[in-house]
Amino acid sequence: MPELPDVEGFRKVLQSCAQGRVIRHVDVRDAGVLHGVSARRLRDALEGRRITRVERHGKWLLARTGGPTLALHFGMTGLLLCAHPDDAAEPHDRVLFTLARDRQLRYRDQRKLQGLWLADDASDVVRLLADQGPDALTVDREEFETALASHRGRVKAVLIDQSVLAGLGNLLADEILWRARLRPATPANALTGPERRRLYTQMRRTLRPAVTAGRVPPRPTWLTGHRDAPDPHCPRCGTALRRSRVGGRTTVWCPECQGEANGDGKEEGT
Repeated sequence: MPELPDVEGFRKVLQSCAQGRVIRHVDVRDAGVLHGVSARRLRDALEGRRITRVERHGKWLLARTGGPTLALHFGMTGLLLCAHPDDAAEPHDRVLFTLARDRQLRYRDQRKLQGLWLADDASDVVRLLADQGPDALTVDREEFETALASHRGRVKAVLIDQSVLAGLGNLLADEILWRARLRPATPANALTGPERRRLYTQMRRTLRPAVTAGRVPPRPTWLTGHRDAPDPHCPRCGTALRRSRVGGRTTVWCPECQGEANGDGKEEGT
């Protein structure tokens, strides 16, 4: 599932492929990824428009034109790529934006759980993102700590709640909590001041290299590099990793580094 680092990578693709260029043609191959806009209206609104600025907020991308704004969300399987217009389209290429003779932006998505929106003006963009919290990459420490202290839910569930903090997903939350040595099921408002500060610091330290890699990298020294192993062990202490359900998501954690289960819910298979 694309998380903040993946979407930041898509932002760079969109910027390098399309920013400053005129959308010459919009080919909607599957209207099932359009939300609140028809294929015809999307074409009429965007063809002939120049993409002037590209932004990301959490898992959302915004392509601004000085008029309508194209908003993209990638769900679980979406991605964005720059191709040549003569390249054969893949079965899951849903919308193609031809920008020049040699440039075509493609929205590709297998499961079609999210897709594309069209915001007519700035107020529409505000309404579209109204339920999003501050971006995890740019949120300051005070705002981050205040958000955690005001929520009683389990800290893992709070971290992946986009209305609290935009951009974090399952892999990032597990990685950050492991680095911060905090149990995923600890109530967010029960964290101490030093724990909240440690969590913020580890979030920043995790996001920087992940954004550079364009993904949550499965490095040997990262939890992410071990979580899918047949017999996963903690890369820090060697303890067998546990799997639980927190916030409806499979959660991987180390009972030694992050403390034994205490209200963590049933482990999978029990």
